[in-house]
Amino acid sequence: MRHDKLQRELDLILLLAENRTYTVEELCERLNVSRRNLYYYFDFLRFSNFRFERRGRYYHIDRQSPFFKKLFEMLDFTEDEAIFLRRLLEGADNKNPQVESIKRKLERFYDFDIIQNVKLRERRSQNVSTLYDAIKFRQIAKICGYSSPHSKTVSDRIVEPFMLMNNNNEVRCFEIASKQCKTFKLSRMERVELIDLQWSYADQHKEMFTDIFMFSDENPKTVSMTLGSLSANIMREEYPQAEQYMTLQEDGLTLLSMPVCSYLGIGRFVLGLYDDINVIGNDEFKAYLSDKIKSFSSPSSSNSNIGPQTTSQ
Repeated sequence: MRHDKLQRELDLILLLAENRTYTVEELCERLNVSRRNLYYYFDFLRFSNFRFERRGRYYHIDRQSPFFKKLFEMLDFTEDEAIFLRRLLEGADNKNPQVESIKRKLERFYDFDIIQNVKLRERRSQNVSTLYDAIKFRQIAKICGYSSPHSKTVSDRIVEPFMLMNNNNEVRCFEIASKQCKTFKLSRMERVELIDLQWSYADQHKEMFTDIFMFSDENPKTVSMTLGSLSANIMREEYPQAEQYMTLQEDGLTLLSMPVCSYLGIGRFVLGLYDDINVIGNDEFKAYLSDKIKSFSSPSSSNSNIGPQTTSQ
């Protein structure tokens, strides 16, 4: 009966509602289900107005999910109320068992390191706003205190910003000192200041596209393939931005046609789920996959559904 099956969906909600995150493997182990069935539960919860977030390899339920938000409004504290209660408890008697019990309950459901870091959120928002103005009004900007992991330095950069990328996490700029187009990460900036000067190198601005696997290039390539249920669900969960490139077909398969800057990311995905994927374009990508297969498999195993018999786009 369906109410029996709902037990695991409810258990999954409880796990993902805690103030900690789980990998797919950990969730499967805790729920005693297969990876495939776990993704079916994800689909059911997504249909029920839950949203999932992924940080690295870890998952949790987005507290802004419509269903979850209604539940919290009725039963839970707002983040401001939780912070207020936490501060009251910090001044209370730590030896009181009730105080410690309430603290543990709050810490179980709220990540105070994140929700109290208002300055960090405000700084990023201000930097995005300043870069947006620089792009809109074609002005030069100064990126202050930029930390470069390559040169291991922190320095100021005078740039002509012309494109916000990757959900406003990066900005494409023409750096005046080096006379090169570069991509800068907002997480490495202290602040951004506008300079009262107009662009001088607009003709040298070259847009950089960043694909869902975080590879960047000025000339992305399009790959197309059909995905089975398992590979489609894994793609959605591990790379949510891929959703815009996915179309459900009448035969139940999902068509994925998207730009990529390198075959490394998408190639790793296809090779890991090759029996659930059929590549239909492009020829260069199919040749890349064939070469990879030849490098670690015998000739007899090369008759997979990504070989020469696949149809062209």
